[in-house]
Amino acid sequence: MGTGRPRLVAVGTPIGNLGDLSPRAVHALAAADVVACEDTRRTGRLLAHAGVRAPELVRLDEHTESGLAPVLVERIRAGAVVALATDAGMPALSDPGARLVAAAVDAGVTVEVVPGPFAGAVGMVASGLLDPSGRFCFEGFLPRKGSARAERLEELVGERRTVVLYEAPHRLARTVADLARVLGPDRGVALCRELTKLHEELWRGTLAEAVVHTDVDAGGTEPRGEYVVVVEGAAPPPEVDDDALRAALDAELTGGATRRDAASVVAARFGVAPNRVKRLLTG
Repeated sequence: MGTGRPRLVAVGTPIGNLGDLSPRAVHALAAADVVACEDTRRTGRLLAHAGVRAPELVRLDEHTESGLAPVLVERIRAGAVVALATDAGMPALSDPGARLVAAAVDAGVTVEVVPGPFAGAVGMVASGLLDPSGRFCFEGFLPRKGSARAERLEELVGERRTVVLYEAPHRLARTVADLARVLGPDRGVALCRELTKLHEELWRGTLAEAVVHTDVDAGGTEPRGEYVVVVEGAAPPPEVDDDALRAALDAELTGGATRRDAASVVAARFGVAPNRVKRLLTG
């Protein structure tokens, strides 16, 4: 059996540079009875690089996780140490693993996390677009099409935190064009690829410039490899005085809105705190 108490260990793995594999991650992988991973061949190569004799490897990806999670949890309850590793980065962050971790928590078994590289954080720091407050919004992969995609993009219009997305190379141009159309062409963006690798690339500009940069038909650069897309947060809304808020409230109330609904609508329209609008109603 593995070393120590039965548990699930989520292990962060390098996003490119194998030198980022930590000694603790090597120990966790070596101590496991079974390693659940996206690609057994890729993880096998990582273990060989680390000098770890491969334990049992089982494939855990978007197609197998739902069925495999309860099986692995039962193995832990029977005394096994299960390590969870994805192809690159932290399990469960836009990678398989969230269902397995949730199942383990629900079953009351121990869950341990061995920190590792997170491509979103690497790209965000390198972009120069991170807000000084350190606040950011991690969106992972956008929905590929339909109303779900449109709704997600609309949610980002007023997002004042730095926005971090992942995108596949063949969808990058469309995503950049959609971001420019919905968020506006002047928003700053960084397109990051091959992070931590020898040929790491970071392109910085506005969304309008990014549309041109990614348009292969117009002579732009052909995207290769998975991208981290970092988008500048929305600018703060302009200051609005109480007289403008009162006028908007009066218009809503005259139109038949309740006081509560009027306050909510006006607060959202002007981007101000709802309590400020409510105080005007009672003042």
